[in-house]
Amino acid sequence: MDYDDKKRIEWVDHAKGICIILVVMMHTTLGIEKATSNLTWLHPFIEWARPFRMPDFFLISGLFLSARINRPWREYVDGKVLHFAYFYLLWMSIQMLTKAYGIYHDQGATAVLATYALGLIEPFGTLWFIYILAVFFVVTKATRNVSPVLIFAIAALLEIAPIETGWSLIDESAARYVYFFTGYWLAQFVFNFASAMAARSVVQLFAGLIVWGLCNYVTVHLGWATLPVASLLLGFIGAGAVITAGVVLSKTNLAGLMRYCGQNSIVIYLSFFVFMAAGRSAALNLAPQLDPGVAALAVTGFAVLGPLMLFWLTRGTMLSFLFQRPAWAKLAKPGKRWHSGGHVKSLNVEAR
Repeated sequence: MDYDDKKRIEWVDHAKGICIILVVMMHTTLGIEKATSNLTWLHPFIEWARPFRMPDFFLISGLFLSARINRPWREYVDGKVLHFAYFYLLWMSIQMLTKAYGIYHDQGATAVLATYALGLIEPFGTLWFIYILAVFFVVTKATRNVSPVLIFAIAALLEIAPIETGWSLIDESAARYVYFFTGYWLAQFVFNFASAMAARSVVQLFAGLIVWGLCNYVTVHLGWATLPVASLLLGFIGAGAVITAGVVLSKTNLAGLMRYCGQNSIVIYLSFFVFMAAGRSAALNLAPQLDPGVAALAVTGFAVLGPLMLFWLTRGTMLSFLFQRPAWAKLAKPGKRWHSGGHVKSLNVEAR
């Protein structure tokens, strides 16, 4: 099953929109809390979303893989590995430009080069999702002939472990692959679940979400959410809740902006750091009297909308390479040579 710009699945876009906004809010809030050395009133909400924030993002990322996994390796690598590698390297370099002076001032030029080189093997800053997603695509195709039950069991055990080596590539892969693989392997089950939710009334769905939200709060408040097995179960239950929320939003048609954020979630993910850093600096320096929680919300909005505005402003310009992979960064099809004027696809389309 697959979809494109002409035929999209609304609940998927809404669910992705929820996920990306939660991710931006987390980074923004934690950044302001670190800068002010105080927890904001948003912190409990950030912790409440922790059990399901990334599991749902990875599960949805695997939903449409079955339509492409059997394609030739050359085409698969181009669309699922080099595609993400291009944007990772590009935006890692942009992030490094914003941090290079500070690193140079504190540790010297060698540290700047070492930090950049390390980013090639260890996901850099907020871009770790892009890096690991490419790894997951390769692992899933390479093991596609292995029993999916065995793969799921191994992935679940890795999540339960938990593994804490200090290397995010290893730790996050171990903690997240089970959700990505489930999205790929049980995609039809997920779609059937969403269809079953869509058959219910908005009132029923909303009531169910309230009950889930309260239960999720209790488990987080009591410290159970990080326990082995519990974290895995809460991740899947939370993913189901976000999918249900996506269905609710698609039934009401009251969250067009949320849906648009979901359609362009990768655009936001790549560049929100730049807007978040600028917004945080402005809020803390120009309005120091502003409540930190309010500041975090304001910066979150700026960090979500800023990338979307940048995306639209750069389309069709010499800066379109920021969100569109140019032809020279693609593998040429056998017997065909790319040229600089070749067609380019948008990031959002190719990322599926």
